[in-house]
Amino acid sequence: MLDTRPAPAVRGAHRSIRPTGVERTFGRDELIVSKTDLRGVITYANDVFLRVSGYAMAEIIGQPHNLIRHPDMPRAVFQLLWDTLAARRELFAYVNNLAADGSHYWVLAHMTPSFGPDGSVTGYHSSRRKPSPRAVDAIRPLYERLLAEERRHPTARAAVAASSQLLTELVDEHGGSYDELVWSVINTEER
Repeated sequence: MLDTRPAPAVRGAHRSIRPTGVERTFGRDELIVSKTDLRGVITYANDVFLRVSGYAMAEIIGQPHNLIRHPDMPRAVFQLLWDTLAARRELFAYVNNLAADGSHYWVLAHMTPSFGPDGSVTGYHSSRRKPSPRAVDAIRPLYERLLAEERRHPTARAAVAASSQLLTELVDEHGGSYDELVWSVINTEER
Protein backbone atom coordinates (compact mmCIF):
# COMPACT_ATOMS: atom_id res chain seq x y z
CA MET A 1 0.00 0.00 0.00
CA LEU A 2 1.30 3.43 -0.90
CA ASP A 3 1.99 5.96 1.83
CA THR A 4 -0.09 9.06 1.16
CA ARG A 5 0.82 11.05 4.27
CA PRO A 6 1.11 14.81 3.74
CA ALA A 7 4.54 15.82 2.55
CA PRO A 8 6.89 17.68 4.85
CA ALA A 9 9.19 20.25 3.31
CA VAL A 10 12.10 18.20 1.95
CA ARG A 11 13.66 20.30 -0.78
CA GLY A 12 17.34 20.29 0.06
CA ALA A 13 16.70 18.15 3.14
CA HIS A 14 18.73 15.23 1.78
CA ARG A 15 21.87 17.24 2.40
CA SER A 16 21.17 17.08 6.15
CA ILE A 17 20.60 13.32 6.26
CA ARG A 18 23.66 11.67 7.72
CA PRO A 19 24.56 8.12 6.72
CA THR A 20 24.16 5.69 9.60
CA GLY A 21 26.12 2.80 8.10
CA VAL A 22 23.03 0.59 8.41
CA GLU A 23 22.26 -1.25 5.19
CA ARG A 24 18.73 -1.78 3.93
CA THR A 25 17.86 -4.56 1.57
CA PHE A 26 15.05 -5.73 -0.64
CA GLY A 27 14.11 -8.95 -2.39
CA ARG A 28 16.04 -10.34 -5.34
CA ASP A 29 12.73 -10.60 -7.18
CA GLU A 30 11.77 -6.95 -6.55
CA LEU A 31 12.44 -3.97 -8.83
CA ILE A 32 12.79 -0.38 -7.72
CA VAL A 33 11.36 1.81 -10.47
CA SER A 34 11.33 5.56 -10.93
CA LYS A 35 10.82 8.06 -13.71
CA THR A 36 12.04 11.63 -13.99
CA ASP A 37 11.60 14.57 -16.28
CA LEU A 38 14.47 15.95 -18.36
CA ARG A 39 15.93 17.76 -15.33
CA GLY A 40 15.99 14.64 -13.14
CA VAL A 41 12.91 15.60 -11.11
CA ILE A 42 10.94 12.55 -9.94
CA THR A 43 7.59 12.10 -11.70
CA TYR A 44 6.91 8.48 -10.67
CA ALA A 45 8.11 5.96 -8.08
CA ASN A 46 6.82 2.48 -7.43
CA ASP A 47 5.94 1.03 -4.04
CA VAL A 48 9.30 -0.78 -3.74
CA PHE A 49 11.13 2.55 -4.23
CA LEU A 50 9.02 4.12 -1.49
CA ARG A 51 9.46 1.25 0.95
CA VAL A 52 13.21 0.89 0.48
CA SER A 53 13.99 4.62 0.39
CA GLY A 54 11.74 5.36 3.35
CA TYR A 55 9.97 8.24 1.63
CA ALA A 56 6.25 8.76 1.08
CA MET A 57 5.06 9.40 -2.48
CA ALA A 58 4.13 12.98 -1.57
CA GLU A 59 7.66 13.57 -0.27
CA ILE A 60 9.42 12.64 -3.49
CA ILE A 61 7.22 13.57 -6.44
CA GLY A 62 8.59 16.88 -7.73
CA GLN A 63 11.93 16.41 -5.96
CA PRO A 64 15.28 15.96 -7.70
CA HIS A 65 16.29 12.30 -7.96
CA ASN A 66 19.55 13.14 -6.20
CA LEU A 67 17.40 13.24 -3.05
CA ILE A 68 18.65 9.68 -2.51
CA ARG A 69 22.27 10.32 -3.49
CA HIS A 70 24.64 8.81 -0.93
CA PRO A 71 27.67 11.02 -0.18
CA ASP A 72 29.94 8.00 -0.74
CA MET A 73 28.90 7.73 -4.39
CA PRO A 74 31.48 9.22 -6.77
CA ARG A 75 30.24 12.22 -8.71
CA ALA A 76 32.07 10.87 -11.76
CA VAL A 77 29.54 8.04 -12.02
CA PHE A 78 26.67 10.53 -12.11
CA GLN A 79 28.50 12.67 -14.67
CA LEU A 80 28.89 9.55 -16.83
CA LEU A 81 25.21 8.78 -16.30
CA TRP A 82 24.06 12.21 -17.48
CA ASP A 83 26.50 12.22 -20.41
CA THR A 84 25.24 8.79 -21.49
CA LEU A 85 21.58 9.75 -21.20
CA ALA A 86 22.25 12.99 -23.10
CA ALA A 87 23.64 10.83 -25.91
CA ARG A 88 20.30 8.96 -25.88
CA ARG A 89 21.87 5.72 -24.65
CA GLU A 90 21.18 3.42 -21.71
CA LEU A 91 23.56 2.80 -18.84
CA PHE A 92 23.94 0.09 -16.23
CA ALA A 93 25.61 1.16 -12.99
CA TYR A 94 26.08 0.03 -9.43
CA VAL A 95 24.77 2.77 -7.15
CA ASN A 96 24.72 3.23 -3.39
CA ASN A 97 21.60 5.17 -2.35
CA LEU A 98 20.74 7.01 0.86
CA ALA A 99 17.37 6.34 2.51
CA ALA A 100 15.36 8.93 4.42
CA ASP A 101 16.57 7.58 7.77
CA GLY A 102 20.27 7.61 6.82
CA SER A 103 20.53 3.93 5.99
CA HIS A 104 21.86 2.93 2.59
CA TYR A 105 21.02 0.40 -0.09
CA TRP A 106 23.00 -0.76 -3.11
CA VAL A 107 21.31 -1.26 -6.46
CA LEU A 108 22.22 -2.41 -9.94
CA ALA A 109 20.53 0.33 -11.93
CA HIS A 110 19.46 0.32 -15.57
CA MET A 111 18.79 3.88 -16.70
CA THR A 112 17.31 4.78 -20.07
CA PRO A 113 15.92 7.80 -21.86
CA SER A 114 12.14 7.80 -22.39
CA PHE A 115 11.08 8.79 -25.88
CA GLY A 116 7.95 10.60 -27.06
CA PRO A 117 5.99 9.73 -30.22
CA ASP A 118 8.15 12.11 -32.26
CA GLY A 119 11.37 10.46 -31.06
CA SER A 120 12.34 13.25 -28.68
CA VAL A 121 13.58 12.46 -25.19
CA THR A 122 10.80 13.26 -22.72
CA GLY A 123 12.43 12.05 -19.50
CA TYR A 124 14.28 9.12 -17.98
CA HIS A 125 13.36 5.73 -16.57
CA SER A 126 15.32 3.64 -14.08
CA SER A 127 14.79 0.06 -12.97
CA ARG A 128 16.97 -1.18 -10.14
CA ARG A 129 17.49 -4.60 -8.71
CA LYS A 130 19.39 -5.93 -5.74
CA PRO A 131 23.03 -6.64 -6.60
CA SER A 132 24.93 -9.58 -5.22
CA PRO A 133 27.26 -8.82 -2.29
CA ARG A 134 30.16 -10.06 -4.46
CA ALA A 135 29.33 -7.49 -7.13
CA VAL A 136 29.27 -4.67 -4.56
CA ASP A 137 32.61 -5.90 -3.20
CA ALA A 138 34.02 -5.88 -6.75
CA ILE A 139 32.90 -2.31 -7.54
CA ARG A 140 33.56 -0.72 -4.13
CA PRO A 141 37.40 -0.34 -4.57
CA LEU A 142 36.88 1.58 -7.83
CA TYR A 143 34.39 3.92 -6.16
CA GLU A 144 36.70 4.42 -3.19
CA ARG A 145 39.51 5.49 -5.54
CA LEU A 146 37.21 7.91 -7.33
CA LEU A 147 36.01 9.39 -4.04
CA ALA A 148 39.58 9.82 -2.80
CA GLU A 149 40.39 11.73 -5.98
CA GLU A 150 37.30 13.91 -5.63
CA ARG A 151 38.19 14.80 -2.06
CA ARG A 152 41.56 16.14 -3.18
CA HIS A 153 39.89 19.02 -5.06
CA PRO A 154 38.43 22.21 -3.57
CA THR A 155 35.38 22.57 -5.84
CA ALA A 156 32.70 20.21 -7.10
CA ARG A 157 33.56 21.08 -10.70
CA ALA A 158 37.24 20.26 -10.22
CA ALA A 159 36.36 17.09 -8.30
CA VAL A 160 34.07 15.81 -11.06
CA ALA A 161 36.61 16.61 -13.77
CA ALA A 162 39.44 14.86 -11.92
CA SER A 163 37.47 11.77 -10.94
CA SER A 164 35.93 11.51 -14.42
CA GLN A 165 39.42 11.53 -15.88
CA LEU A 166 40.51 8.89 -13.37
CA LEU A 167 37.46 6.77 -14.17
CA THR A 168 38.34 6.91 -17.86
CA GLU A 169 41.94 5.91 -17.12
CA LEU A 170 40.95 3.05 -14.83
CA VAL A 171 38.44 1.53 -17.23
CA ASP A 172 40.90 2.00 -20.12
CA GLU A 173 43.37 -0.15 -18.13
CA HIS A 174 40.78 -2.93 -18.25
CA GLY A 175 40.50 -2.47 -22.02
CA GLY A 176 37.05 -1.03 -22.29
CA SER A 177 34.41 1.34 -21.05
CA TYR A 178 32.55 1.71 -17.75
CA ASP A 179 29.67 -0.15 -19.35
CA GLU A 180 31.96 -3.06 -20.22
CA LEU A 181 33.41 -3.02 -16.70
CA VAL A 182 29.93 -3.20 -15.18
CA TRP A 183 28.95 -6.01 -17.55
CA SER A 184 32.09 -7.94 -16.58
CA VAL A 185 31.07 -7.62 -12.91
CA ILE A 186 27.51 -8.66 -13.77
CA ASN A 187 28.75 -11.69 -15.71
CA THR A 188 31.17 -12.86 -13.02
CA GLU A 189 29.51 -11.79 -9.76
CA GLU A 190 25.76 -11.76 -10.33
CA ARG A 191 25.36 -15.52 -10.84
